[in-house]
Amino acid sequence: MSNLTTLLIAFALCATTLTAALAGDMDDAEAAYQRRDYGTAFSKFKNAAAQGNANAQHNLGVIYEKGQGVKQDYAESVRWYKLAADQGQADAQNNLGTMYEKGQGVKQDYAESVRWYKLAADQGNANAQNNIGAMYMEGQGVKQDYAEAVRWYKLAADQGNAAAQNNLGVSYDDGQGVKQDYAEAVRWYKLAADQGNAAAQKNLGVMYKYGKGVKQDYAEAVRLFKLAANQGNAAAQNNLGVSYVNGQGVLQDFVRAHMWFNIAALKGESNSARNRNIVEGKMSAHQIAQAQKLARDCLERNLKNCD
Repeated sequence: MSNLTTLLIAFALCATTLTAALAGDMDDAEAAYQRRDYGTAFSKFKNAAAQGNANAQHNLGVIYEKGQGVKQDYAESVRWYKLAADQGQADAQNNLGTMYEKGQGVKQDYAESVRWYKLAADQGNANAQNNIGAMYMEGQGVKQDYAEAVRWYKLAADQGNAAAQNNLGVSYDDGQGVKQDYAEAVRWYKLAADQGNAAAQKNLGVMYKYGKGVKQDYAEAVRLFKLAANQGNAAAQNNLGVSYVNGQGVLQDFVRAHMWFNIAALKGESNSARNRNIVEGKMSAHQIAQAQKLARDCLERNLKNCD
């Protein structure tokens, strides 16, 4: 989902009093949203949206989708996105595509999702370009086409879209839609990881762990796994646990390993529960209790300063 649209509104010099008032509502709404005064933002955006302002309509859609100052209501979110999207507002078109993809507020419909993504993507919206790339990659709403997926990922990645940069890295890593090229995968992973993309940090960590496209470096792998793990990436949490078990890039530490396996398992990571049970066979009862406490404390801190 896109964030609240940055509102750039151009007014003619002969703007009427009504238009000036609308501009004031939009400025006030944007300022209120930024300071998390969602009640004021909602009221001001609604005034502007009632006058047909597409950016305000989009932003009301975001507020209803996230439940910010109002009860979360996907159907109402869809209604406002649709009003804005019908005026050509690209962020709303992308977000409407996402609602159809997930079946939130509307019946799930991949073909309709693709239609809205394409309208936004054709305007250069990078989020939509990445999203339509994912639809081609998975064959959802369109015939599966890896090369077409890569084409859309590249358009978005060249605009600096971190999710698309990671997805393009995956394409080069797996050789889907392009010739397999680990060095090129690393390049795209790094661009995304440097923007804080957790999936890319995890993927880049894997490249360093196995020496794919880069010189093998366990310590760098661990550094990247930690960055992603602290953002809640369950695969990175599991990988960090494995690093602690094997003493690769860190000192061997079964307690820390158990902690990360436990946290990842709670998020449903497929290998973590099994890994936790294996490492428990090497631990004392005291160590297991210590690890469980570390996991609880880490979760209470929302993964802050856990490692």
